[in-house]
Amino acid sequence: MSMNNSFNRIPVSIWALGLVSMFMDISSEMIHSLLPLFLVGTLGASTFSVGLIEGLAESTALIVKVFSGVLSDYLGKRKALAVLGYALGALTKPLFAIAPTTGVVLTARILDRAGKGVRGAPRDALVADISPAGIRGAAFGLRQSLDTVGALLGPLLAVSLMLLWANDFRAVFWVALVPGVVAVALLVFGVHEPERHVEEKHANPIRRDNLRRLNSTYWWIVGIGALFTLARFSEAFLVLRARQGGIPVAYVPLVMAGMNLVYSISAYPFGRLSDRMKHGTLLSLGLIALVAADLVLATSDHWLSIAIGVAFWGLHMGMTQGLLATMVADTSPPDLRGTAFGFFNLVSGIAMLITSAAAGLLWNRFGAAFTFYTGAAFAALAMVGLALNSWRQKRIRGEFCS
Repeated sequence: MSMNNSFNRIPVSIWALGLVSMFMDISSEMIHSLLPLFLVGTLGASTFSVGLIEGLAESTALIVKVFSGVLSDYLGKRKALAVLGYALGALTKPLFAIAPTTGVVLTARILDRAGKGVRGAPRDALVADISPAGIRGAAFGLRQSLDTVGALLGPLLAVSLMLLWANDFRAVFWVALVPGVVAVALLVFGVHEPERHVEEKHANPIRRDNLRRLNSTYWWIVGIGALFTLARFSEAFLVLRARQGGIPVAYVPLVMAGMNLVYSISAYPFGRLSDRMKHGTLLSLGLIALVAADLVLATSDHWLSIAIGVAFWGLHMGMTQGLLATMVADTSPPDLRGTAFGFFNLVSGIAMLITSAAAGLLWNRFGAAFTFYTGAAFAALAMVGLALNSWRQKRIRGEFCS
């Protein structure tokens, strides 16, 4: 299948959902690319506090997804919940601009990520509902790619405004509200939900007989997703590592821009590749990229090492994030996709809380290098787990064939 054919077959609503994600990520990353420096430099927070805030915020988003996912299956409606989540994310942006203390930032961050949690599982299930099965990997890859374009443009805009306004964090945070509002408007008017989700209502998705329809293959994917999350702590530590290397405050957001550039460029091609390649092989290659990123970032804080490490980190994200979403969609019944994405993200959310808080503690006690070496070790363990599972599946197939 040619790339042009893939583009032509992707429904308009998938493109619209991708643009919604892009504008919201511009809004979010304008803040997130500066937030660690704002917390440490302006509000006097410790790196442990940064790790804890990031862990609580991101895990809140992932945990809330289980409830919104179940609700979207029960109601048979996904778009309304997605609109609610995006609106909450947009409306919390001013809280960052007026925050006088770390506690207010924590509150704003949790509310912002709660909005992400409300919209996440229904949106992913909506992508799966709209996209044809044969190009589902490409559809998820395209949405992720456009999402990451926003994550690239957000830090670039933040850098420009920081230079223009002499490092005025709060002014930049106010501007971040504008693309958030654009995202909500585009979702309301540009995305059309399949009719069957408007007309049909389903039984309680978390009844025992319904949950039994999520088979062992799905739960294995949930476990793999948790392992990947444990191996990859918050990107806030990439920003802090860059600052250690002496990069001026105004230019530090370029670190996130560089990571998201690689992420954006790689997400769609690897999404298309996942439609034709063994998923386990592609996941293993993604883990190799993460190990490389951790090792490079651990060995040096020179700007060139930071650039190389961040590029590998972005490549890992491009190879794995859309793929894991595709695997969840492929292994769950259509009427339970919201629930399936919800549980997947619940387990990943718990892992995110653990790994981000642990990374902050390790950074404080043993330094940045030890933190990244630990991340590499977890990624290597995940690779071993993938290899053992592949061997087990081959052995089972061999036993059945004999």
